[in-house]
Amino acid sequence: MKVVVVGAGLGGLSATCHLVGRGHDVEVLERADVPGGRAGLWDTQGYRFDTGPSVLTMKGILADAFAAAGADMASHLTLKPVDPMYRACFADGSAIHVRHGREAMVQEIRETAGAAEAAGFVRFCDYLTDLYKLELPNFIDRNFDTILDIAKPPWPLFTLVRMGGLRKLSNVVADYFSDPRLQKLFSFQAMYAGLSPFEALAIYCVITYMDTVEGVFFPEGGMHAIPRAMAEVAEKAGASFRYNTTVDGVVRTTDGKISGVRLLGGEVVAADAVVLNPDLPVAYRELLPGVPMPRVARKGNYSPSCAVWLAGVKGKLPAGATHHNIHFGAEWEGAFDALLKRGVLMPDPSMLVTSPTASDPSLAPEGHVSLYVLEPTPNLDGHVDWTAERDRLRERLIARVAALGYPTVEVDVERFVDPTDWERQGMERGTPFALAHNFFQTGPFRPNNVTSKAPGVVFVGSGTVPGVGVPMVLLSGRLAADRVDELARG
Repeated sequence: MKVVVVGAGLGGLSATCHLVGRGHDVEVLERADVPGGRAGLWDTQGYRFDTGPSVLTMKGILADAFAAAGADMASHLTLKPVDPMYRACFADGSAIHVRHGREAMVQEIRETAGAAEAAGFVRFCDYLTDLYKLELPNFIDRNFDTILDIAKPPWPLFTLVRMGGLRKLSNVVADYFSDPRLQKLFSFQAMYAGLSPFEALAIYCVITYMDTVEGVFFPEGGMHAIPRAMAEVAEKAGASFRYNTTVDGVVRTTDGKISGVRLLGGEVVAADAVVLNPDLPVAYRELLPGVPMPRVARKGNYSPSCAVWLAGVKGKLPAGATHHNIHFGAEWEGAFDALLKRGVLMPDPSMLVTSPTASDPSLAPEGHVSLYVLEPTPNLDGHVDWTAERDRLRERLIARVAALGYPTVEVDVERFVDPTDWERQGMERGTPFALAHNFFQTGPFRPNNVTSKAPGVVFVGSGTVPGVGVPMVLLSGRLAADRVDELARG
């Protein structure tokens, strides 16, 4: 079957690897001059910045995409464990390092929070592992045709309820830890799903599993090395790539079936199936005019966004700083209330400071470091006037980074991104995190990766199943390939 993949983001590349490995004739059309999509690269003055995801977990899922294209990931990509995976800094001046490996983390918690909390961590890891093994095959790594599929077969859903999967995540974490610092450390991951730990269900503890149990890794050369390597193996397996090529719309026959895509210059590329990697609502609106968008994509609750300051600076990281540094604000529940309920900036924000040069000094000139500073913000449904707030937030963010000891005086290059910038990059509501993962926007309730209104179109990426995050987007590629196989079988 001839398949056109629109967009060489991680989802589109994963779909390409799986499709070409299954014998399909695949052509990838990408408007940029390199693969990667949101996992982009800013290469300037001796610095190499990743402009999208900065945390890689679940390397086995990535390896599966390479294997699908007949390649061994280790021959194309070097992944190194990040240890400590995070340095968590708290308002009281204390710090806890999230160590790579269960035994190392048990020892870290024993030393920083006591033996009882360390024992709680052992039990928590067992719970996370059991939860992940239940959720992955039954609720995450599968396509849904109807809402009723969530209970087919029924026993996984019953087991999930029995395990407390529908309880509040913060309450479940509190069952294992009494130290407020550990409660924050093992529940903040709900933000990746666009939710407060106080509102998220315990089913999203699987994100904590991905970080804490499976571990965090970093590719040699930066995160952008991942899409480069995936495109390389897909091309070797027989896929073709056209860069600097903008798709203007999906071409359909009079009976609504897909016949190909139309490029900006008018050229039509024929196809039996089209896989769309742009953000799902944007794909509907811009590439499928006249095809009704799912209500949840139109009216649903979108995740918070973020402001990101990328900077290449002269100097050294402060003592104790690691690759990933989480600086928690003193406010916790109130900060989520401001962000998610009132749609305003956090009064005392937590933030992530990543310095990839801590793991790979080649990403910056000698004597310099790169900084990737992220603060959660409301998306464009919120109540922030970004015309007025943009510069103030940037200055406040830099001042806070400086106060924490990071070098900010001799800045060689910098870039600041707010929700309006994310929107210009093609991300709905100005958030790179798509629809939030509340229960009725997850699994069979999330926008499907196919639509009966446009047979032959398949969606891929964070806006469809299974959801947000690098591992989930990679899985969405395999699920998209399954849908194309269904089309091929008729």
